[in-house]
Amino acid sequence: MAYQQKRGGRPSGPRNFHSGGRRGGGGGRGGRKGPAKKFIHPSKFVNKAVAKEAEAPYEATHKFVDFPFGAELQHNIKTKGYETPSAIQDQSIPHIIEGKDVIGLANTGTGKTAAFLLPIIERQSGIMLRPSVLIVAPTRELAQQINDQFREFSRGMNLYSTLIVGGVNIDRQMRDLRRRPHVIIGTPGRLNDLLNKKVLQLKNMTTLVLDEADRMLDMGFLPDIKRLVEAMPRERQTLFFSATITPEIQILTQSFLNDPVVVSVRTSETSEHVEQDVIETRDKAHKIEVLTNMLSDEAYEKVLVFGETKFGVQRLSDHLDNVGIPSAAIHGNKNQSQRQRALKQFKDEKVKVLVATDVAARGLDIPNVSHVINFDTPQTYEDYVHRIGRTGRGGASGRAHTFIDSHS
Repeated sequence: MAYQQKRGGRPSGPRNFHSGGRRGGGGGRGGRKGPAKKFIHPSKFVNKAVAKEAEAPYEATHKFVDFPFGAELQHNIKTKGYETPSAIQDQSIPHIIEGKDVIGLANTGTGKTAAFLLPIIERQSGIMLRPSVLIVAPTRELAQQINDQFREFSRGMNLYSTLIVGGVNIDRQMRDLRRRPHVIIGTPGRLNDLLNKKVLQLKNMTTLVLDEADRMLDMGFLPDIKRLVEAMPRERQTLFFSATITPEIQILTQSFLNDPVVVSVRTSETSEHVEQDVIETRDKAHKIEVLTNMLSDEAYEKVLVFGETKFGVQRLSDHLDNVGIPSAAIHGNKNQSQRQRALKQFKDEKVKVLVATDVAARGLDIPNVSHVINFDTPQTYEDYVHRIGRTGRGGASGRAHTFIDSHS
């Protein structure tokens, strides 16, 4: 193969090739700068894959038919092929049905969306005040996924949702809100824009869901979330989902929730079963050449490439297309429909490569990614773990490569 792959690397940090863009490409608001990039020793990007130990399958104490859901909802659950709940569903649904506040600690891809949607849908049939449910998610993609699932589970039940996210026409969203949907699903920035315009009224809300709360804090959304919570009644049910419990999250849960039940089904985010290596390159041109050679190899079937800035990601995707490697890009300068289209092309294997900023690193369930390539090094080691966690899922093997500067 036409590239050199070396292990280890020298101790000083990889050069930052794409400087100037804000972190995450489209997560936070305005031109907010993210935290400064932390030095990560190149040795942390190297790991011989360890065979994933077979975890004992979760023994659910309920079937979906055991939950006190109406016939229509049970029919929709059955139509989706759901029989036995996952751990987060099995343990949190009974508490949510009882109206308790719940802190759900669960990894992405464990079925937490259905865990909160199903009891919410069931309760909507008896509620006259609309809208009564606010679901807040960190990214447009995750909000869209929640909305899609809501529609599938509530089919034929005359329940309506509205998606309130950035990157799409605000006038249409204002019209949708005037129709008084049962459920509002959105991202913190756009929800606050509409709250400020007094189009979004939260005073009659009965239920608040904060999904991937840790990610929302990482993206600088805490002030936005606080404003949304302050506009809601104190008497409400709050459902709080997060992959981690940090001191900041602990403070949030104490101020937002009332005597919550904690349901923890979190497994450690491990990257040990992902084969990881560094690739040393001399300069930007060499880096692009090496990447192009790698992606020309048939072993690279479905590849997620991470870049640091919106501009850099788009330019890299355009370059790959020009040299005959079909790719799509996801970053903050894409509007919602463009991002959805790029994601669908990658999921459906119409393109071999998805080039993304960290906006795609969490919350998206993309199956069967064969390789993750860090074209630009991540901001933090935690971001690195999230990035490479897109491959090697469900017991499959995965590979991750990180480019570092050979002159460092």
